[in-house]
Amino acid sequence: MKMQLSFILITIAFLVGCSQSTPTPTPPTATIAPVEAAGIIVAMGDSLTEGLGVNLDEAYPAQLERKLHAAGYNYTVINAGISGETTTGALARVDWVLTLKPDIVILGTGGNDSLRAIDPALTKENMRKLVQAFQDAGVVVVLAGMQTVQNLGESYTSAFRAIYPAVAEEYKLTLIPFFLEGVAGDPKLNQPDFIHPTAEGYTIVVETIYPYVLEAIARLGA
Repeated sequence: MKMQLSFILITIAFLVGCSQSTPTPTPPTATIAPVEAAGIIVAMGDSLTEGLGVNLDEAYPAQLERKLHAAGYNYTVINAGISGETTTGALARVDWVLTLKPDIVILGTGGNDSLRAIDPALTKENMRKLVQAFQDAGVVVVLAGMQTVQNLGESYTSAFRAIYPAVAEEYKLTLIPFFLEGVAGDPKLNQPDFIHPTAEGYTIVVETIYPYVLEAIARLGA
């Protein structure tokens, strides 16, 4: 599994630029009196969401929460990432995620489907069912786009990449074009396994997704 993920990130390095400078992460704040949360954001996905290999407070959900709080958006961000999960696995626990009462879900799934060469038609259908379940519950969905390797063939690669914009268009979602933009393929921003981002890498991930999260927050108030 790790060797496969390593290969996907090495391949993606040739597809995206990695010259982005490293932003300064928002540091953890001192403990203060509790303040009522404005809402709940659930980050749902695989090991890239879970933050495998870094401390929980360095994974992107925790860094995102700190950045939101620093900007005056008092949202709780829940890390609901599970390493190795496919879209089928995500679909199996959608009801559990809904028990968390999310206002927004950042859905970052599908990468492991491509590593297993799962039919893109199945991945797309699972993604559609996930989004439909969340929207039926009144949840705003932010879809995190993923990329896949070239050695699966042009037909598979094209079909997989088309999933995210197609689902986003069908359900009028906020779409993050590529979740690992500026991080994938850069050894300085990835752990020694060359699979998962370092804390600094996740800081860039947060910078990438932050405008889309603010868009989702704005949609809540629309």
